[in-house]
Amino acid sequence: MLSQETLDEYRRMTPAQRFNLTLQAIRDNIPHLDSGTPEQVARRFELIRRENDLRNENMLKAMARLQDAE
Repeated sequence: MLSQETLDEYRRMTPAQRFNLTLQAIRDNIPHLDSGTPEQVARRFELIRRENDLRNENMLKAMARLQDAE
């Protein structure tokens, strides 16, 4: 979880600044995605898929709640 100070700092940034941070994080981490044994890489990508699926599920639930509220 991010600290309130960090959240406030991100909110003060322009969309372009936040996008640049995202791109930098991608550039910094891509080389590490496929490092390790094939089993480690497979576990890493499975974890990424599970986290993405959970985020998508939570967004869909939130959107459904908003539609029900209308």
